[in-house]
Amino acid sequence: MPIKIDKKKIGKEYPVFIIAEVGVNHNGNIKVAKSLVDAAVLFGADAVKFQSFSTDALIRKDAPKAKYQDRNIGKKKSQYQMLKELELGIKEMREIAAYCKSKNIIFFSTPYDIESIEILVTLDVSVFKLASIDIVCHPLISKIAKTGKPLILSTGMATEDEIKDAVEIFRKTAGNTKNLILLQCNTNYPSRLEDQNLLSLNILRKYVKVIGYSDHTIGNEASVAAVVLGAKVIERHLTLDRNMIGPDHKTSLDPHQFKQFVSAVRNTEILLGKTEKRPSGGELENIIGMRRSICAKKSLVKGQKINLDDLSYKRPGNGLLPIEKNINWLIGKRARRDIDKDENLVKNLVY
Repeated sequence: MPIKIDKKKIGKEYPVFIIAEVGVNHNGNIKVAKSLVDAAVLFGADAVKFQSFSTDALIRKDAPKAKYQDRNIGKKKSQYQMLKELELGIKEMREIAAYCKSKNIIFFSTPYDIESIEILVTLDVSVFKLASIDIVCHPLISKIAKTGKPLILSTGMATEDEIKDAVEIFRKTAGNTKNLILLQCNTNYPSRLEDQNLLSLNILRKYVKVIGYSDHTIGNEASVAAVVLGAKVIERHLTLDRNMIGPDHKTSLDPHQFKQFVSAVRNTEILLGKTEKRPSGGELENIIGMRRSICAKKSLVKGQKINLDDLSYKRPGNGLLPIEKNINWLIGKRARRDIDKDENLVKNLVY
């Protein structure tokens, strides 16, 4: 059974669910947030995701920044100061959610505390996302599981045992895992190709039906490879300008790059096709011209017994195919009439 997120169905037989991760790339500005929604709509994202948090509920004032945050915004500003400036209140979130609805794109957010989950419930989000850091924060997982809504859970930094524990918390609270999606992720920004370990998607598949990938690399190769390996949810950061000041802009895709990313994912889906083997595209038109038929290697007279040495195999393929079954059937048969060299040896010519 697919997982339903708003009007979208997520699962094996359905298109990849593409998330434009705005996160905090709005820089606390509602106009920038709406412009990012517009870009996500324009370039084909299925959903746009923000981050919901109370800075005071999330960190202590002396908490250090991550190394990539120091690189991107400098060391003068503390993590507390940085997040305080990027915090959006319920009024702003409600306005963004309404704007997304007007643009016919799915809105949701990553909550970082219990209160933020409760706020998102009042906004009637159709899905929740938890960041990699919170795969070991079981109270948040349990709180979301109680809502009955799907949860997309990133597994960056996690061991398989930690993943197993998180899945079990969700199962224990929700009663099953049918609404749980696990994403492979590497939490460096940017993230090196050699650190993606995409084959671990096969491990995630042990625990849930739907798997995906949160991509923090440069380029589109990792997302394409993840889709080939069965990822049905792909998440990428989106910014209006990679030169903007903020913790995630430099490792995000600008609108032009996001368009290329969506195109790469959709083209990969087209390339993968379906799990069946049959002629496709123009192949049916090419079969007769490109395949061979069994024909007479030399002229045969009426009543002549046909031997293996009398057979030739030439284009076009408008007669009997030179497969073993047909060859064995012809050997020992006799010509009903004189047969010219290169004439197809078809069933009504022999007995």
